[in-house]
Amino acid sequence: MIKKNALRTLWYSLSSNQRFLIRKLYYFPVDFYDRLTGNYHKYVPPRGYIYTGSPANYEDYIDQGKHQLGLLKSEIDLKPNDCVLDVGSGIGRTAIALTTYLDTSARYEGFDVVELGVEWCDSKIKKDFPNFNFKYIPLFNDLYNNANLKAKEFIFPYEKNYFDKIFSFSVFTHMQIDEIQKYFSEIQKVLKPNGIAFSTFFLYDDTTENQTQINKEFTFSKKKDGYSLMSDKVKSANIAIHKDKLKTMLEFENLTLVKIIDGFWKGNQENKIEYQDIVIFKKKS
Repeated sequence: MIKKNALRTLWYSLSSNQRFLIRKLYYFPVDFYDRLTGNYHKYVPPRGYIYTGSPANYEDYIDQGKHQLGLLKSEIDLKPNDCVLDVGSGIGRTAIALTTYLDTSARYEGFDVVELGVEWCDSKIKKDFPNFNFKYIPLFNDLYNNANLKAKEFIFPYEKNYFDKIFSFSVFTHMQIDEIQKYFSEIQKVLKPNGIAFSTFFLYDDTTENQTQINKEFTFSKKKDGYSLMSDKVKSANIAIHKDKLKTMLEFENLTLVKIIDGFWKGNQENKIEYQDIVIFKKKS
């Protein structure tokens, strides 16, 4: 555990550009071999480009997206004609799966703070699916970039009451608490009155709080008021939030917590459907 946490600390001590470069160099041999042997998919980025989640081969990457699509269908009743917002669209993991499910009457909007991901999705996915739109938003995030615009000042560039469903995978795990609060406010504005949202978090309660500080994979040792950080130096590295704190944050923005589905990141994988904790919430009517 000490060795793994030390390596994680070293990794987060690097700049975002250094981390991107190291990742590309590390995976260059296998990415080159994939291209040489035809073991790739036109929508799936090379492993060295994948900056969120596991740097999987194209089959696993597509399977991961299908798994996320399955969660959206089962937990928020995603429909083929829904108007959806993908908060933190990344480099297309979820979007690729949605191209096989959303019909031409649907609308997909996604935004991300990493330009590389948006450029990839624009050049590969949007080219074939014109009802899919991706926006690059240059927001500062000490894990991914050094932009000047602050997430806590960001206004979502969409109409009010526009989206049927809003979702995010492993986005709020990489934001600061005031930024998350701002995003809740913006989600409330652009979500339709009967709309529903799906997001993943690292959560804990009084019973599991100690586990978050000694967890082998994710150690949240920097305790704050209602939440804990993995690193004080890179505050966006990862954040865990107390369930009571999360509920209060949602209620402040006139959002209702529907349910929490515990993930298996804290251990005990039995009957768990996702690694991170799933939170379903909706706008109060």
